[in-house]
Amino acid sequence: MWVFGYGSLVWNPGFDTVERVTARLPGYRRSFCMRSIHHRGTPEAPGLVLALDRAPEAACSGLALRVDAAEADAVLEYLRARELISAAYHEARLPVALGDGREVEAVTYVVDADHAQYCGGLDLEEQAQIIARAHGGRGPNTEYLFQTDAHLRELGLGDRELDWLVRRVRDLCG
Repeated sequence: MWVFGYGSLVWNPGFDTVERVTARLPGYRRSFCMRSIHHRGTPEAPGLVLALDRAPEAACSGLALRVDAAEADAVLEYLRARELISAAYHEARLPVALGDGREVEAVTYVVDADHAQYCGGLDLEEQAQIIARAHGGRGPNTEYLFQTDAHLRELGLGDRELDWLVRRVRDLCG
């Protein structure tokens, strides 16, 4: 079983892998388009987390994580508890192109644009303002942003919007 990570799964998957390969998922873009009311914010003061937002002309770069077959059921149970906590994501098995030329089907979590937590279209400044102040059950929203950006850059998968957000959020936080 393969899992596609584009945000926190890149730096904090929470499960063991037998293979990690850079990958691209066509038809989606990485975006801070989901309000986080559990992990990086609260219902009263939501944070923002990354989600895959449908964009036919785009492709999202990330990391494909292969799970040992004997662990697949346990990992899937873990991922569902983690990612489907508020039903703002749909679980899908989508084709991803691995950096080494292979194509595999990967478990992927895609935002539900009809869900109340969906907030696509926020401008970068508004995203930065939210991220700079939000805090949830898994810690500050800033940590999520900084870790994701740093690990994507380490993999050679830098994201200009994330880079801008990191600079702006650091300015806001002093």
